[in-house]
Amino acid sequence: MTIARQLDGFSDKMAQKAPPEIDRSAFALVVVDMVQAYLDPEGEMPVADPEPVIAAALRLIAAARAAGGRVIWVRPGHTEEADGLFRIRIPHAIGEDGGARIHPAFDPADDEKIVRKRRYSAFFGTDLDLYLREHGIRSVLVCGVALNICVRSTVHDAFFNGYDVFVVADACQATGPREHESSLYDIATHFGTVLPLDETVGRLERN
Repeated sequence: MTIARQLDGFSDKMAQKAPPEIDRSAFALVVVDMVQAYLDPEGEMPVADPEPVIAAALRLIAAARAAGGRVIWVRPGHTEEADGLFRIRIPHAIGEDGGARIHPAFDPADDEKIVRKRRYSAFFGTDLDLYLREHGIRSVLVCGVALNICVRSTVHDAFFNGYDVFVVADACQATGPREHESSLYDIATHFGTVLPLDETVGRLERN
């Protein structure tokens, strides 16, 4: 955990052991929802000022590839407005084009897996867990948007499925500053390890 603040009494009750290291022989980077709907200012539900998180994610992706990790792209897979997610959210990112497309700043390689999801978590109703296990993945790095919604849901399920989870703080963006800080705090104290981008890249470069 790298959260530099006083913990509340509940969250302070953490296991007394060293935090895990990234298994550089068996890790994957899961890039969550870096798509037009959220990153394009004209998208259906754009985050504010997406350029910093795009730049950070590009640097992280390059480092993961150089270190031999698997890069997995997650994007919406909604097919119709009757999708159950739209009981609480406006219909968005439906189909293969428009808002569901991966932002043009990114260029998935032909051999990199793309996961289409219909709920917030990249694990729910997809083959992501099976894919990770088939490739012997033990460490899962996560970045993307929105940190407090789809990224966080994916982190929860990765932890519940037994992976060592690392969230790269600079390469994530929440719906607002309050939500960003709260999510990182909860992840660091209950679900995984929060790392800054520079430290993450440094760990991967030591491979």
